[in-house]
Amino acid sequence: MNFALRHPAEIAWRLLEHVELTAVALAVAFAIALPLGVVVARRARTGAVVLGVLNTIYTLPSLAVFALLIPWLGIGTVTALVALVAYSQMILVRNVAAGLRGVPLATREAARGLGMTPWQSFRQVELPQAWPVILGGVRIATVALISLATLAAWINAGGLGVLILYGLEHDDPARAVTGSVLAAGLAIVANFALAALQRRLAVPAPSR
Repeated sequence: MNFALRHPAEIAWRLLEHVELTAVALAVAFAIALPLGVVVARRARTGAVVLGVLNTIYTLPSLAVFALLIPWLGIGTVTALVALVAYSQMILVRNVAAGLRGVPLATREAARGLGMTPWQSFRQVELPQAWPVILGGVRIATVALISLATLAAWINAGGLGVLILYGLEHDDPARAVTGSVLAAGLAIVANFALAALQRRLAVPAPSR
């Protein structure tokens, strides 16, 4: 508590870095995952290969991925972003595919019957119905990214991990605990906020 009171500017700076790193990684990851999820949902054979590759990446130790990327990208934010984006793909792509597969065939056929093009059907019919499931993946990925982003301090990418790493290396438990509590709190807040949004977007079950 004393550390937090004495260093509010440093804490706010590291928290902002952490939020920014997570948000940028999530935005880039989702932009990649959405078309990949469509491929997985539409093409079973190609989708199996894509999910296999993403699952392999997801099982790699995070620090090992950082270490493998350093010779190519150096240390810093870019390397952290590449690693975070790669790690979140499995979660996001799987949920995008699951959401699209969950759209009833009758709904898609009705859209075609109305004269919609495949793109119009996807944008106006399928994607809105798949959003609750997709957002569930976004929620899980966000919490995972907040956690993984603490390791970004190891490659000089900033964030709350700087407080944790410095505290552990310099026998400063107050700094380490502050960073850990803030990272956990950020994950909890993000989880609750996205869960509430997910419930709000959920399609109500048809009445009988």
